[in-house]
Amino acid sequence: MMKTLLLTGFEPFLHFKKNPTMEIIKELDGQVIGGWQIAGRIMEVDFHKSGDQVIGYYEKVKPDAVISLGLAGGRTHITPERIAINCNDGEKDNSGFAPAGEKIADDGPDGIFSTLPISDMVQYLHEQDYPASISNSAGTYLCNHVMYRMLHHLQKEGRNIPSGFIHIPASHDMAVESRRLPSWSQADLTAAIRLCIEAL
Repeated sequence: MMKTLLLTGFEPFLHFKKNPTMEIIKELDGQVIGGWQIAGRIMEVDFHKSGDQVIGYYEKVKPDAVISLGLAGGRTHITPERIAINCNDGEKDNSGFAPAGEKIADDGPDGIFSTLPISDMVQYLHEQDYPASISNSAGTYLCNHVMYRMLHHLQKEGRNIPSGFIHIPASHDMAVESRRLPSWSQADLTAAIRLCIEAL
């Protein structure tokens, strides 16, 4: 029986005019990769909306796994995240709201580990000659928020399915505007996420 993967990305945010996760979602939505039917969804960069959005998508799609993608401008590797922390902090979101270190969930643990096979993903990417490494900090911005909200929701449901977050570098067209921004081709970014899905 076909399994379903909820794959999410974000709209552009902060000073970035593009977000390569959107292009990945557009390309992979509806495809079958490694036995997974992909349900791609885009989320807003908004602390008051994005967490509810990912859970709403989860409840509608009823997936067998969840992978959320985010842009980490400045990183050089594909980086599956190890842990999400119970903290919102950082610059303004797209609505103009800037959190100040408050908890994501008053009833939640300080941190929740990814349930994705992150070591397998990194190894598989290395075997295909893609730079990849596990990240031990998803930050405190929207990426961490969405990862935490989804994992916490699954914990409360008592449902043990693969769920977590992967950060990706900028795409070349973003780096045109910043000579100091490491970048990958959009095709390589998409191919790397395909491999991560195959590693599930």
